[in-house]
Amino acid sequence: MDSLDQFPLSGTEIVWIAAAILVAVTILMGVRIVPQSDKYVVERFGRLRSVLGPGINLIVPWLDRVAHKVSVLERQLPNAEQDAITADNVLVKVETSVFYRVTEPEKTVYRIRDVDGAIATTVAGIVRSEIGKIELDEVQSNRSELIANVREGVRAMVDDWGIEVTRAEVLDVNLDEATRAAMLQQLNAERARRAMVTEAEGKRRAVELAADGELYAAEQSAKAKRILAEAEAYATTQLAASLHDGGIEAARYQVALKQVEALAAMSQGTGGQTIIVPAAAVEAFSDAFSLLKGRG
Repeated sequence: MDSLDQFPLSGTEIVWIAAAILVAVTILMGVRIVPQSDKYVVERFGRLRSVLGPGINLIVPWLDRVAHKVSVLERQLPNAEQDAITADNVLVKVETSVFYRVTEPEKTVYRIRDVDGAIATTVAGIVRSEIGKIELDEVQSNRSELIANVREGVRAMVDDWGIEVTRAEVLDVNLDEATRAAMLQQLNAERARRAMVTEAEGKRRAVELAADGELYAAEQSAKAKRILAEAEAYATTQLAASLHDGGIEAARYQVALKQVEALAAMSQGTGGQTIIVPAAAVEAFSDAFSLLKGRG
């Protein structure tokens, strides 16, 4: 109290101090620093005025105010499961996951109240619709096409909310126990059918190969017989030509010589044996001797 009494303030000084404080507060109210991950929605008398981006921004003090601070970071909805019925009337449980981010905060703030709930409901409806168009086998085999259709459908539906769906995934498709058992039985039957078809194909191929082998052997045997026949025909032709040229004595000599060789072969043996020589054999010896003598 004594110090204040020593430096008394006049009314003019108090006014100036108050004005300086008011100016400082006004400047602070007119400057807004927005983080990189946020966007600020500014209202003037309750009506949308502007959207402030990252960095230093200026607003009109006392008239404008930051009504909403919206994060533009990517968000993930909790994984959700919903029931769906395929085109062939099979009940499945589909687990989905969605990632999104806010691109236009003014739409998100003024057009939708619960963003997460709205997106989850939209995803569930689109998943049921897409699965209802295809059969269970296609759900399992064409998972990538199903995910693409769900992603495009969700993006089209949430565009009016100023939201971009970055990823929409179908994580798993689960079946009840009865359907799973029926599918397992069908799979086993298909495997057994394929095994039987493979075995039948193998047997048919074996029969075909065996028939090809027999056909090849028959062709080779026929070819050998043909070659022998041609050789015999050639030999007969040569013999006929020789006889025609006066070689009758040579032919007789060859026949007699063959008869003698045959008798010599019959006489050979390891033990004692009796050989009966036909009368024609003696004539063969005499003919061969006479022909040989005639040649000499």
